[in-house]
Amino acid sequence: MTELTSDPTSDPHGDAAGGVEFTTVTNGDITLEVAVKGAGPLIVFVHGWPELWYSWRHQIDHVAARGYRAAALNVRGYGNSSNPTEIERYTMRELTGDVAAVIDALGDGPAVVVGHDWGAPIAWNTARLYPDKVRAAVGLSVPYLPIGPVSTIDIFRELFQDRFFYQLYFQQPGVAEAELSADNARSLRMIYFGASVDGVGTFLTDKAPEATMLEGMVDPDPLPSWITADDIALYAAAYDVSGWHGPINRYRAQGLDAADIGQTEHPGLAQPAAFIGGEADPVRDFVDGIDLFDRAADACLDFRGATIVPGAGHWVQQEQPAATNAALDAFLDSL
Repeated sequence: MTELTSDPTSDPHGDAAGGVEFTTVTNGDITLEVAVKGAGPLIVFVHGWPELWYSWRHQIDHVAARGYRAAALNVRGYGNSSNPTEIERYTMRELTGDVAAVIDALGDGPAVVVGHDWGAPIAWNTARLYPDKVRAAVGLSVPYLPIGPVSTIDIFRELFQDRFFYQLYFQQPGVAEAELSADNARSLRMIYFGASVDGVGTFLTDKAPEATMLEGMVDPDPLPSWITADDIALYAAAYDVSGWHGPINRYRAQGLDAADIGQTEHPGLAQPAAFIGGEADPVRDFVDGIDLFDRAADACLDFRGATIVPGAGHWVQQEQPAATNAALDAFLDSL
């Protein structure tokens, strides 16, 4: 069931809402807060770590003006969506089920799904697991790399035996949560800066395996031009409420994914697909000798192209919204 906020000016997000309305979608015992704007064919936006629906603010307005219904959910564990503590509640099957529930509640037939960072694998795998609900998919920053029978965490343990890697640091419950929650605004400033074009090299710094997440990272002053102090305050307020365990549990659930859908045959995506990435995104070369962006088309059977955006790092849709929107337009027009 859904419950649509009747007065968008009275919602708890205040002026940051930008005219969107907020609805609650249920998926079993999970409730999902979804920002909605516009009318027409449904486009579902899925954010990544550590973000919110708000990271799509520039795209929501753009596609709504083009005649689409934009729906940007707070992924479970974030903001005012449900925030279970169990790691198994954050598997890919669980999270794609949430997106499918949003499509059923807010759409009239299959939807276009667009995801960034962790939202990209969620979008790709929603298309994989619910092909009747997704008519096209776009991934930002993370290409479609089908989940296989070997957990990515096991692969990372081999690759990063002698140096720090944040996903390995996240595996022990409570450790990363304690560090990041000590000052949510500071943690977010450092992470956003570190993976942006402005802070290239300060996110995946070369440090000892026993280092902490924020060790060696930069707290920017001033902030980069693409994000404001008010933006940071909105994000931080959400983490003050939800904490970090839900967002980080997604990293801990990867082994469960391998045992579950990693055995599925024929993982290639049949739907039209596209990829958008920032030219300076640290994701593309965190594995030595491999440009992950070059693999964007590998498992997509109807790949409509990759757009690599100059002047952008990992947060491409926030750092370069006009270029991102133009790439989305080209893909939507191709449908």
